[in-house]
Amino acid sequence: MCPVDWTDFICHKKIEFTEERKADQLSSLLFFALSKFFGGDMREALRQKIIQVCTAKIEKKGPGVGLSFYAFFANKNDDPALLMEAAQWWIMTHKLDHFEKALKIREMVEAGK
Repeated sequence: MCPVDWTDFICHKKIEFTEERKADQLSSLLFFALSKFFGGDMREALRQKIIQVCTAKIEKKGPGVGLSFYAFFANKNDDPALLMEAAQWWIMTHKLDHFEKALKIREMVEAGK
């Protein structure tokens, strides 16, 4: 039995890998699992993506613009482990509401939270 909250996702094998991206998806999943097991922070690539998306939204719509963690991903779920990593950080670690101010999220990520 998995000792973490994402058992339906990992333990019950509800992940569908595509042939062309299998290596990337497996490495993302492994990173996610190991970082949660050892209590690590989110990976730098996700951190940079969050900062980039928040900055673009703030520049386009102003400092009051809100977003959810889905804003950092394409409409298709081609990297489920990365999506789960963002969800874990957003929902479980920081207990954020579905929509938060982009400025708040960017400041949290830049501060290393």
